[in-house]
Amino acid sequence: MKGIIKALGVVFGDIGTSPIYTLTVVFLFLQPTPENIIGILSLIVWTMMILVSLQYNWLAMSLSIRGEGGTIVLREALTVLMKPGKKTAVVSILAFIGVSLLMGDGVITPAISILSAVEGSVLIPGFENTSETTIILISMVIAIILFSFQSRGTEKVAFAFGPIMTVWFLSLGISGVVSIYEAPVVLKAINPYYGIDFLLHNGWKGYIVLGEVILCATGGEALFADMGHLGARPIRKAWYGVYVFLVLNYLGQGSYLLRHPGAKNVLFEMIFHYAQNLYVPFLLLSIFATIIASQAMISGMFSIIFQAMTTRILPMIKIDYTSIERKSQIYISSVNWGMLIAVLFIMLLFGQSSRLAAAYGLAVTGDMTITGIMMTFIFYLKKKPYLSLLSFFIACVDLLYFSANFYKVPHGGFWSLVLSSLPLFIILLYTLGQKRLYRKMKFMPFQEFIPKFKEAYGTEPQIKGTALFLIRDVRSIPSYITQTMFYHGIIYEDNVFVSIVGRNDPFGITGFYRENLAFGLRSFEIQAGYMEVIKPDDILREAGIVERAVYYGLEDISARSLVWKLFSLIKRISPSFIKFYEFPPEKLHGVITKISM
Repeated sequence: MKGIIKALGVVFGDIGTSPIYTLTVVFLFLQPTPENIIGILSLIVWTMMILVSLQYNWLAMSLSIRGEGGTIVLREALTVLMKPGKKTAVVSILAFIGVSLLMGDGVITPAISILSAVEGSVLIPGFENTSETTIILISMVIAIILFSFQSRGTEKVAFAFGPIMTVWFLSLGISGVVSIYEAPVVLKAINPYYGIDFLLHNGWKGYIVLGEVILCATGGEALFADMGHLGARPIRKAWYGVYVFLVLNYLGQGSYLLRHPGAKNVLFEMIFHYAQNLYVPFLLLSIFATIIASQAMISGMFSIIFQAMTTRILPMIKIDYTSIERKSQIYISSVNWGMLIAVLFIMLLFGQSSRLAAAYGLAVTGDMTITGIMMTFIFYLKKKPYLSLLSFFIACVDLLYFSANFYKVPHGGFWSLVLSSLPLFIILLYTLGQKRLYRKMKFMPFQEFIPKFKEAYGTEPQIKGTALFLIRDVRSIPSYITQTMFYHGIIYEDNVFVSIVGRNDPFGITGFYRENLAFGLRSFEIQAGYMEVIKPDDILREAGIVERAVYYGLEDISARSLVWKLFSLIKRISPSFIKFYEFPPEKLHGVITKISM
């Protein structure tokens, strides 16, 4: 039970606050006729069933690696099953797009959640004439306070998240049941026939409305992305209850709309109608719920970017660890304040949650589609045809919703693409730049290096003690090592090549000696899962290595084209891996190699 309550606070904030705005936005486009209401409710019930229960709660979570989930995990799982080549490059690009879309979504989620909750204050007697400017300012203040507390770590406030969200979901379920009692005809919506009938009878308009219906499932991707925090079991168990409460509330909202077709803010008006005395506490509860939803998205963003850094698809950024118990609880200052600026900008730009809904959904459905495609191929390569076929069906449903969101592009949806395109550009620039840089560096083949080392070791005077030389692969010796040893004659009694290798799985750290390369030259390898936080210095001490100096290479990049100048700028401003791995500064010796791109 404890794990389930934690899951309610960490994972389900986003999808749990979707009832605040989903039906309200849908019926800005549709007439609230009984046929339309029943049809939309049916689509909502089955959208959550297919895209959340089947896609994420069952299929995607079964593909986790050591309990860790997310788009990057799917990329790792798929590339392991495929032969290296162009196909794996396509998989990587798909994963890069998926990660970028999630980052774009990470800005819109706090903005729409907080705005929609604060807008509910206009139903409080005396606050009916609250201006849009005031609502925006209050929302911005809440966002600023939320982002300002991130550096303290979610651990200090996480204990309250679960109970608050438990009360929130109970409130949604109970209010839904009360409303359903007055118009039980809405229970027909559980039958998928009414959703299909709605689409067939409304044609193009019904297809376009799918772009708003999908708002009920936004946040469903968190079940898979956040499973590393809590494990699959509590998340799966929690979802069963969450799904029931959400369905009850949506049906209750539909029942209220049948009897009050003029409602403009369906959830809040329904609560105000049935429990006027409890409305202000419910409004405050909804604001807390949206803050928790935003908090979960921010923490998830930190995790996504950390995964991207450890798998070398983003440059390294300074990270602070906020918990001695959970390595996954991290704080990234530059990301935090960058997100805040973007959230405030979006709030000012759109002003209302209903307008912001025009930009919401495109990024989410794009990521869902990529997840569906990758799952299809993973199950196919694992020789699980039935699961592959089911994943293909789900991917088609994802694609249907994704394409339905295209109409949003000229109505503000392009901001979703703009927000996603920035991280995608950085990812592509960094990964392509790293490959080009690697090709431009003058590496000496291992077979050529060893004879030269033996000759130098036998003839040059040796410095007492041990020196470490950081290297990616002993088969290709970087020029900074040959420059140090052969041109400057710096050779120690004991020379150790140290390589840090990322593994395909998230967790596990091992450090071990490889074969001795020559007399006076050894090789030590550290292998770490991509979610691990490693301190090489501690691992080296455990292996009995006490060095006098640590040598590493630095690139001084000169470039003519604007693209590679940007890459050079990214390399210059991002912390080096030396800072990232916290080697003792007094032992460090950086050797500069000039490279022309």
